[in-house]
Amino acid sequence: MTVHPSLQTYADAWTHSIEAISELVQPLVEGEWNRPTPCPNWSVRDIVSHIIGMESEQLGDPRPIHTLPRDIFHVQTEFARYMEMQVDVRRHHTAPEMTSELEYTIIRRARQLRNENRDPDTKVRAPLGAEQTLELALRMRAFDVWVHEQDLRWALNKPGNLDSPGAYVARDILLHTLPRVVAKDAGAPPNSAVVFDIHGPLEFLRTVRVDADGHGTIDGAPSLGPLVTLAMDWETFLRLACGRVRPHAVADRVKKEGDQALADAILREFAVTP
Repeated sequence: MTVHPSLQTYADAWTHSIEAISELVQPLVEGEWNRPTPCPNWSVRDIVSHIIGMESEQLGDPRPIHTLPRDIFHVQTEFARYMEMQVDVRRHHTAPEMTSELEYTIIRRARQLRNENRDPDTKVRAPLGAEQTLELALRMRAFDVWVHEQDLRWALNKPGNLDSPGAYVARDILLHTLPRVVAKDAGAPPNSAVVFDIHGPLEFLRTVRVDADGHGTIDGAPSLGPLVTLAMDWETFLRLACGRVRPHAVADRVKKEGDQALADAILREFAVTP
């Protein structure tokens, strides 16, 4: 195995999720490709198109030459425009075209990962012409394909893999954002603590502590006197953090204790993915 040890976890998670996606979409009939998903404004076809496009870019393929229609009103930023290009160019592709291109892309990308011998700090292509390290690129691809696997499962009513390797990658990425959400975005006061108690397929307890200067940190130790405790299941945590659902829609699945105004502010700012 030539893959650097620090990349293996992400390669394994990516492989597990992308193979699950392939299995999910292979038997779909034409109409099912148009089903809406929890990913705002994207159908099943759109998500698979996005995955094909992003993996193709990691392979070094040129981006399509394509002009977006003016009536795609959800595209409001340059980042969204960048992402939509790979999606819109495939919007009229048939089911066989989608599955065959997905399979071909997976074969090429899996071969690339098997033969990967570059250092994890090697700079590679990132969206909008930027660069990122190989390790960050693979971590984000593992995260992206797992979250979109869940989007497809929700759309197709085929739940599963909430505790797969990709779930752990997603958990760690989303937890990393919590100090900013609590301390900066929601404005938790200095010298306070907020506890997140998550149950379900993935269980964890994390405390975000805000120091005297208003900076947030996160650890696994419980707080004796948290200002807020938020308890919810892992799927609800994921859907909130990825902007797939609004807090009011899952109010019955979130238990709030302590300062209600701060709890509501945290939930309002919970979505961290673009």
